[in-house]
Amino acid sequence: MRFVTSSTLALLGLRACATLSFTPLVPISPPLIDGKARLFSAPPLRPGGGSFALLASSGDSATSAEEEARRLREQAERLRREVADVERSKQEVAKAEREESERTAAEKRDVRMRYSAEVPILKGDGSTVLERVDFPPRIAGGKSRIEACQAPLPLGILLGESEENPGVIQVDEVASDSNGEVSGVKEGDILRACTACQATMETPTWQLLAGGIGQPKTKRFMFSADGQPLEEVMGAIASNRMDPEGRPVWLVLERVE
Repeated sequence: MRFVTSSTLALLGLRACATLSFTPLVPISPPLIDGKARLFSAPPLRPGGGSFALLASSGDSATSAEEEARRLREQAERLRREVADVERSKQEVAKAEREESERTAAEKRDVRMRYSAEVPILKGDGSTVLERVDFPPRIAGGKSRIEACQAPLPLGILLGESEENPGVIQVDEVASDSNGEVSGVKEGDILRACTACQATMETPTWQLLAGGIGQPKTKRFMFSADGQPLEEVMGAIASNRMDPEGRPVWLVLERVE
């Protein structure tokens, strides 16, 4: 808005009022800009204002990047922990399975050692080899074990058929200081097997062609006493006298612990 002073009026040929020391200012209409009156001009921009906005924007971007990096690091650390937990769990499961397998195998070995014994086995070529043979228990409940011993004849033991378990031959009596007692036979033992000897005639081919009758040969083998009559078991034990080498009798016994 512009004002006209008295000096301006004098220049224009107008006389000012004597009673007033000055003439009231007469407003002059402001120029129209874009159809609207503009009384004041826009305030000037502050120096450096645009640079401040750019710096603020750059600072926000840097903070956001740091937050994103921190979030990614935390996520990676969490994933590493989860992977480590999974691996540890797998190792624990594998260890438990391995221990269970070893325990089962140990139990099977224990059972086999409990109900087996190494005895001389006659092979097809006439040789004898010590082999471990399994003897399933005749006494239920896992309260027994298999024992093997050797004793020369006479054994000094009395055998009998079990009244409670048909087909079972047991030791009813062991003479004091007898070969059986010295070898470890005990009263109540169940006889599962023993060595027996059998004489056979072997004839080489050249003797057969010549009309020969062959030569006698004695074989010793393991005789199972399970389900056998008492007379046959006694005969098998006594047949060890036929052994030309005079070896002791093998006895396989099942003993209640």
